[in-house]
Amino acid sequence: MTGPGAVELAYREHWARLLAMLVRELRSFELAEDALQDAFAAAASRWPEDGIPDQPAGWLRAVARRRALDFRRREATRARYLPLLAVDETIGVPDLDDAAPIADDRLQLIFTCCHPAVTVEAQVALTLRYVAGLTTGEIARLFLVPKTTMAARLTRAKKKIAEAGIPFRVPDEAELPSRISSVLATIYLIFTEGYRATAGTELIREDLAAEAIRLGRLLHELIRPEPEVAALLALMVLQHARRHTRVVDGRLVRLADQVRSRWRWDEIAEGLEVLDRHRPDGQPGRYRLQALIAAAHAVALHPDQTAWPAIAELYEDLERLTGSPVVRLNRAVAVAETAGPEDALALLDGLDQHLPLNHQLHATRAELLRWMGRNAAALPEYDRAIELAGTEVERNFLLARRREVELDADAPHV
Repeated sequence: MTGPGAVELAYREHWARLLAMLVRELRSFELAEDALQDAFAAAASRWPEDGIPDQPAGWLRAVARRRALDFRRREATRARYLPLLAVDETIGVPDLDDAAPIADDRLQLIFTCCHPAVTVEAQVALTLRYVAGLTTGEIARLFLVPKTTMAARLTRAKKKIAEAGIPFRVPDEAELPSRISSVLATIYLIFTEGYRATAGTELIREDLAAEAIRLGRLLHELIRPEPEVAALLALMVLQHARRHTRVVDGRLVRLADQVRSRWRWDEIAEGLEVLDRHRPDGQPGRYRLQALIAAAHAVALHPDQTAWPAIAELYEDLERLTGSPVVRLNRAVAVAETAGPEDALALLDGLDQHLPLNHQLHATRAELLRWMGRNAAALPEYDRAIELAGTEVERNFLLARRREVELDADAPHV
């Protein structure tokens, strides 16, 4: 592997953990990020000539720590690098093998980022940036906002954390209930970026999805029994079990066309067991409803066995609970399978104003129009979906679907 390729790989594999370690050690978001960026810049310069070190992560961490020390020496007053994280002196800084309930830098950093002192959106954005290692641009795409808007949001959130003097630690038992909702949203968004990447050449980022599942397991161990935490874990495991069949030879494969024998049935069994073991006393929450939908897909050994009416009902319940336009979009797919494309198309009315940059909205509309024989009307929807698609895999899939419509002898039919 070349130096540049090794640096890119090291960024994907080690950025998140290294940044969390440095934040813990330096007690400053800004200093930790600046030092780590310097270390990667040094790697990009030196590795092509000196060779790739045996332990890239250790090399990067050592260089980052030296850079941080240099920064602080140059700034005698340290005014630019006042700590953005307050550390409770009675807690101290845990070692990596600390025997605390969760001795994991990233999970501790998640709870710090997800403090009630900042908005929920900012909590998620901070964690995606500083725990999962996503770029500001990737996070902006997740939130469907411009990159500059997201950069400003991150800056404001860090300032808010500084003003609140938030400690770097896992909350105690009394604090946990009020903090769980935003943490769950954060972990699921990390998983979502891994399950369906927002940009790049790959649709699936297995490492990121696996990291979210790992964090979900840790959270599940910390606060058992909590049905929504268990439901999120089950949801992620069930969805991730299809990873080897969703993209084959670089081509996107629709759910109905996936080779189900290649699904990870051991993981499906685990997800179903977790979902069954942790049932809520009252009404199901958003993650349980989504997990039940994933379970309904997972237990269908053949596409014809999919319980579409039950899935459509679950999506209706989920939309009623969340009011999410994305849920409405997914519900339309289930409705198409039960009531036909006309009813599904009607559900998409008005969604453009809520999902202006969502390529799946246009792709779904194109498929429904095609199903109805309205091929000429489907073509511009495919065009818009191709324009908005963030990954090459999805663009290539949509291009192929569009070509099929264009070559169809009935294309002029409206």
